[in-house]
Amino acid sequence: MTTAPSTTRPVPRLRRVGTVLALLATGQLLGGGLVVALVGPTVGVAALSLVLGMSPTIVAAATLRPRTPGPVTGADLLSMLRLLAAGVLAAMTVLALTAQMPSRSWFFAVLAGAALASDALDGRVARRTGTAGPIGARIDMEADAALVLVLSVLAATTVGPWVLVIGAMRYIYVAASWGRPALRRPLVHSDLRRGIGALQGIALMTAVVPALPEEIAMITCALALGLLVWSFGRDVIRQEREERPPLTRRRSPP
Repeated sequence: MTTAPSTTRPVPRLRRVGTVLALLATGQLLGGGLVVALVGPTVGVAALSLVLGMSPTIVAAATLRPRTPGPVTGADLLSMLRLLAAGVLAAMTVLALTAQMPSRSWFFAVLAGAALASDALDGRVARRTGTAGPIGARIDMEADAALVLVLSVLAATTVGPWVLVIGAMRYIYVAASWGRPALRRPLVHSDLRRGIGALQGIALMTAVVPALPEEIAMITCALALGLLVWSFGRDVIRQEREERPPLTRRRSPP
């Protein structure tokens, strides 16, 4: 009796999860190292900058794990570019917080803008290649959250610490879901929610553009935060309502 030949396709070597993570970590280390070499901070600041610059690799490892042993998709790779940029920005943010470099510069703005622009591409690539799915959506969402968190820390040096709420909002929501099962209910698709989420990165980027007055950046970030709080509040209320058991009507006596 002959067995049918296996139809399993080999995993492309350059698109394995381990290879992608190694390349991402190398890129973050090289990017952070280049920034440190150009700025020339003290040894302690340089070490902290490089360590924090590598931290987005942890996010990448957690989100790419379900792809094992299959290949990492092209859309995933675009999402990884945001994590690469987040790592370099994290290293630069340490230097900005320690006054080793200005927190408002065109270099910050261009790098942040390029990273945010990639968010508009990975979804299209996933749909065109037929690789869209919950895993890719999770990778995309966590890459966005990591980038926004880093940008909020950087923006705080210009507009104030209150803007950190933008970067921390998703993580507060996740932490709250550990104690509230209702918050773990799946959310219905909402273009408005996605639009408000995309606005956060753009608003935070205004804080690092040197040509914009700080007052404009502050107003823009405040408006973005207000919309974000409203969006999360709307979703939380909806999830709590859906979690409640339906009310049973009492039958009137005959």
